[in-house]
Amino acid sequence: MIQVQVLSFGVLKDRLGAATTVDLPDGATVAVLLDHLRAKTSAPALQGIAVSVNAEYSTAAHILANGDEVGLLPPVSGGSGSSFALTREPIPADRLVAAAKQGEDGAVVVFDGIVRNNTRGRRTLYLDYEAYEEMAEKQIRELAAEAGTKFGVRHVAIVHRLGRLMVGETSVLIIVASAHRAAAYEASRWLIDTLKKTVPIWKKETFADGAVWADGEPFPAALSIDPEASA
Repeated sequence: MIQVQVLSFGVLKDRLGAATTVDLPDGATVAVLLDHLRAKTSAPALQGIAVSVNAEYSTAAHILANGDEVGLLPPVSGGSGSSFALTREPIPADRLVAAAKQGEDGAVVVFDGIVRNNTRGRRTLYLDYEAYEEMAEKQIRELAAEAGTKFGVRHVAIVHRLGRLMVGETSVLIIVASAHRAAAYEASRWLIDTLKKTVPIWKKETFADGAVWADGEPFPAALSIDPEASA
């Protein structure tokens, strides 16, 4: 027998609890674990999720080892010339933009995602962001490095806020500095679109008339696991 630690995030945390230890037979795969967990929750709760093992995205066929840490990740809500951070403090956008500028840059493109006061007509009071922090930091660091290589930009900064945010506060700041504006624009768009699909950060919206975990964008097909198909 082996024991694995299962961490649940976002809406799954409400249904399964934040963390639990599961006993499995030797040689059990991620698919076997998901089949075991389906007995504790409705099948739709585990459809379209991604799974991590020791803070790395995994597949249904991955064989688990004793002591592994398995993350159940619902669709996410949203060095070397780059910087990244998760923070629970207000993001100092002006200071970070000023620090990004260098003499060789012809453009600095800034994406400043802020908390708006409504969603589909429901008045927003505040948002709560949570993350699988170890994995999120790694994914953000890799995104920054990939953007530098993919688009040839000099500098990438990605800062994401966690905890409670009020209307008007910055939730995510992406800064791209480059010699050419086209590369900076393309890198910025790619970064926010990819971050919202792959970095394990979740958003709970509290409205004047209730609260709900925000629906995330579907994971890329290579990351999504269907427990029914893998059983």
